[in-house]
Amino acid sequence: MPAAASRPSTPPGAGWAGGASVAVIGGGISGLAAAFLLRNAGLTVTVLEGSPRLGGKLAVSEVAGVPVDAGAEALLARRPEGTGLIAELGLSAALEVPGTTSAGIWTRGRVWPLPRRQFMGVPADFDELAATGIVSAPGIARARQDRSLPADEPGGDESVTSRVGGRLGTEVVDRLVEPLLGGVYAGRCDDLSFDATLPALASAARGHASLAEAAASLLPPATDRGSAVAGKPAPPPVFTTLTDGLGTLPAALAAGSGAVIRTGAMVRELTRTAVGWRLTVGSAHAPEWLDADAVIIAVPATPASRLLTGAANGAAAAGRAARALAEIKYASMAIVTLAYPVTAFGQPVTGSGFLVPAVDGRAVKAVTVSTVKWPHLQRDNPGVHLVRCSVGRLGEDVVLQRDDAELAALAAADLADATGVRGDPVDVRVTRWGGGLPQYSVGHLDRVAAIRAAIAAVPGLAVCGAAYDGVGIPACIATAKLAADHVLAYLSGRAESK
Repeated sequence: MPAAASRPSTPPGAGWAGGASVAVIGGGISGLAAAFLLRNAGLTVTVLEGSPRLGGKLAVSEVAGVPVDAGAEALLARRPEGTGLIAELGLSAALEVPGTTSAGIWTRGRVWPLPRRQFMGVPADFDELAATGIVSAPGIARARQDRSLPADEPGGDESVTSRVGGRLGTEVVDRLVEPLLGGVYAGRCDDLSFDATLPALASAARGHASLAEAAASLLPPATDRGSAVAGKPAPPPVFTTLTDGLGTLPAALAAGSGAVIRTGAMVRELTRTAVGWRLTVGSAHAPEWLDADAVIIAVPATPASRLLTGAANGAAAAGRAARALAEIKYASMAIVTLAYPVTAFGQPVTGSGFLVPAVDGRAVKAVTVSTVKWPHLQRDNPGVHLVRCSVGRLGEDVVLQRDDAELAALAAADLADATGVRGDPVDVRVTRWGGGLPQYSVGHLDRVAAIRAAIAAVPGLAVCGAAYDGVGIPACIATAKLAADHVLAYLSGRAESK
């Protein structure tokens, strides 16, 4: 391996005191977080990223002169993993809070307000749902049957459509639940696992006969809707972001980790050796080799499966993990960011955006008016609204085969139909995320348990990423911590046995 690319790795088997080596395969948020979490352990850590840049699905670039995220644009503030890591990086002062998170559903001819008393689209108040206009009168009547239906018998995992639709009817799924889950997974409710995609609701449902009552148990009391009424301070924001975009987080993590960082370094093969691991890096005609005491695989399920298939020599458990990983499907999508003069909307924009049910057949599945949701984006360009349009769901590859200009025109046309915005955008950015979102299909939790059990049987190996416990940034960081802890425990145990 060229000296300019990486400092020499510690020979395998050098032990903890000698500074053991860890290779992290993948330079997205999960891999970089794992490297950062290993920073104080006295290890030589090398991050190997196959693409030309770090960050995975986090990226930022300018639109109309404003730095705007092209991938994930918000993280859950109520989970400590994301904000905690940002604090460790000394970036807490750069955290921004939303101006509003008031969103709607564009369906049945107009944008309707999203009901406040709902949990990921599952309504807790049928009267409020009826008042929004999202669901038809027959659909409301069917949803109300949830209160009188017998309790569901305990059973195995099932799809969101089966579980939620069985109690509330398919219209609630199509018009409410699917748009919300589709915004997260770009998936289909008849395929997505109820237990994996709605774990809090699945847990609450075990103690309630009614699914609406289970949803209500996860929400603040209705009297707490306004802090003035309840006499309490307003709750903290659900989401947060960074001033210059979450796409700036990977570079900060890389710098803070102290790890050797290599981009354009595709790991093609992973081989178990007598004392550790050997990684084959680069092209077939000019391969390089890196030896490491432990490896963290932080790439999507498909390439992880390929690596583990090759690693099965002498490690049958790696093969079992590879087969389970191969069962995880991925959906492709694109983010079309459009910049318009504020005056093009005719009147002030007050909501943060809207979601679009798949049954309505639109190209766009979600719209965020970024400059309303994140007011700091208008500081440098107050005359422009930045609008983020998500395009593409599982099985909708045909729409994504259009070129950038066509895709932007489709998004702009849908936006005009929904909001009445006039004229052409003054700037456009199209970002494609091929195979970007893992699908938590029915049986996902069992699949992940099988992967982890198999990986635990392979010395010096760990996995992390969006394929396991959640696709959001905090969830990815949580898997990185599990992987880092697993590797540290392995290396510590090995040193003690010598």
